[in-house]
Amino acid sequence: MNKNLFFRKPFEYKFFNASLWIIAINVFVFILTSLYPQLKTYLSLNVVLIVRHKMYWQFLTYMFTHANISHLIFNMFGILFFGVNLEKAIGSKEFILFYFVCGILCGALSFTGYYFTGGYRIFLLGASGAVYAILFAYAVVFPRSIIYIWGLLPIPAPILVLIYTVIEIFSQVFSSSNVAHLTHLFGFLIAWIYFVVRMGIHPIKIWKGKY
Repeated sequence: MNKNLFFRKPFEYKFFNASLWIIAINVFVFILTSLYPQLKTYLSLNVVLIVRHKMYWQFLTYMFTHANISHLIFNMFGILFFGVNLEKAIGSKEFILFYFVCGILCGALSFTGYYFTGGYRIFLLGASGAVYAILFAYAVVFPRSIIYIWGLLPIPAPILVLIYTVIEIFSQVFSSSNVAHLTHLFGFLIAWIYFVVRMGIHPIKIWKGKY
């Protein structure tokens, strides 16, 4: 990694459980939006509200807004299981930068897609894009890690990323559900770019054992 480039200058390593703070903020926002459901309209990401009403904060707040308790639990489990270990490995400052860069850019790319395809009634919400980015990063930082699906099926982390990629592409093409599969794929893509640009690391070379 060329540390002379300004965008590759590493942070001083510190660990202060940023991932747990992110989980706490998500839980707080979920409680708030459960008590005041109309808040979801202002916190979720919507093309019309951003373009016509200048609600630019939605590029950030959509990441902390969830549709229901199962949506929240799934994403928070992802942050807890993968995010904490990732944060310990790369440091809290790098983790925070990674999380927000990936999350915000996932929202921006999704917004662009909705804008040009007429998805004006869609309200994007949830931390899934950032969580998928965390999963990708985990597979790069811990390429030999084995993840047990349902506690039974052992799958290497890089293979799990590949499986999820195939599932999300298939679901995006053939599924009619309200799940933002494209945003999940953006999470993988932006995480990939982050490692190449920010950290000077090529994930494929990591997975092939060339580092």
